[in-house]
Amino acid sequence: MNSQNEKASHFDAGYEKLSTEQSFTTEDILWAVGIWSVILTLSPVIVFYMLMVA
Repeated sequence: MNSQNEKASHFDAGYEKLSTEQSFTTEDILWAVGIWSVILTLSPVIVFYMLMVA
């Protein structure tokens, strides 16, 4: 529950910042790029693992 509260407060601060700027910040872009790079890097590994196990 504590991590969710911290995450919610972080998002609230982000929304307040977006309401004044109406644009993505560099941190938001880096965060999205980082998550997509992890997903795209791990997806072939997961598929290969599933093929080997099945």
